[in-house]
Amino acid sequence: MARKNLLQGLTTVKPAADEGEAAPPRRTSGAIGAVGRSFAQMRENAVVEVPPDMIDAAGLADRLGEDAEQDALTRSIEEYGQQVPVLLRHSPNVEGRYEIVYGRRRVAALHALRRPVRAMVRDLPDRSLIVAQGQENTARKNLSFIELANFARQMRDMGFERKVIQDALHLHEAVVSKMLTVADRVPAELITAIGDAPRTGRDRWVAFSKAVSGHEDKALAAVRAARTADADSDARFEAALATTRSPAPKKDAARAEWGSVRQTTRGTTISLDGDRAFADWLLARMDELHRDWRDQTGTDEESNRSKEE
Repeated sequence: MARKNLLQGLTTVKPAADEGEAAPPRRTSGAIGAVGRSFAQMRENAVVEVPPDMIDAAGLADRLGEDAEQDALTRSIEEYGQQVPVLLRHSPNVEGRYEIVYGRRRVAALHALRRPVRAMVRDLPDRSLIVAQGQENTARKNLSFIELANFARQMRDMGFERKVIQDALHLHEAVVSKMLTVADRVPAELITAIGDAPRTGRDRWVAFSKAVSGHEDKALAAVRAARTADADSDARFEAALATTRSPAPKKDAARAEWGSVRQTTRGTTISLDGDRAFADWLLARMDELHRDWRDQTGTDEESNRSKEE
C-alpha cells in the first residue's frame, strides 16, 4: 500500500499556484531531494487526457491563411490515433482550463474528431510559451518565409531580444535581420491579405519590401481584387508586386508651331493648337498619309501587326 501511495497523483494535473503565494520550502539535497526531483520530473513528463473543449489557443499567430495539410492530419489521427502528445500549460486566466504551448494542429484535429487530447501539462510563463512555440515552428518544414518573418516581428514587438528570437527559430542573425526588415517595410495588413505565399521565397519578398514604399494602397487593392477572383496566395503576391513596377518614363513632348507630340510605350498622342481648320484638313487626309507611308516604307498591315506582337 505504501508503494501505491508513492505513485498516486503522478498523472494528476494540479492547478498553478497564485503568483503571490509563497512556495513551501523544499529539500533539494541528499537522497530525499533526489527522489523528490525524480518524482517532479516524472509528473512533468506524464501524459494525461484533456477534453479538447477545455483547451484554448495561446501564443502568437504563426499561420497566414488556411493550413492545406490540416485535413490530411485529421484523417491520419482518425485512422491511427494520436501518436505524439501535445504540450499544454495551465491557463493563467481561467482556473481549470488549459492553453496550447505546441501541437495546435493536433488539438484542432482532435477537436474536430471529438476525441480527448493526450498531453503533457506544465506551468509555463508567457515568455517560455512563446519561445517553445517558435522552436516548434522551426521543426515544421511547411512554414513559409513570410510566416516566419511575421512570427519574428511579433516576438520583437513583445520585447524579446534578438538573441532569443534567433534561438527560438534556430536561425542566424543575418536571416532574422532580413526577416524583420521585410516585416517592417511591408504593412502587416498587406502581409495578412497576401497570405503565406508558400512558393515565394526570401529574395522575392526582400525585393518587394524595397519597392513597395509609396505603392501600399495600390498593392492592397490589387491583392483584394485577386482574392475576389479566387487567386491563391502566391498569385496575390504577384499582383501586389506588379503594382510596384513603375511605367517607362514618358518622353518629353515635342512642341511645334501647330501643337505638340507625346510618345510613350503605349502610343503616340498628337495635340493640335490654334486654328481648327488645320485639324480638319489633317484628319481629312489621314488615310491618304497612311497609304503614302506604307508605299514608301514597303510596310503592309500584316507585317506591322507582327512587329507589334
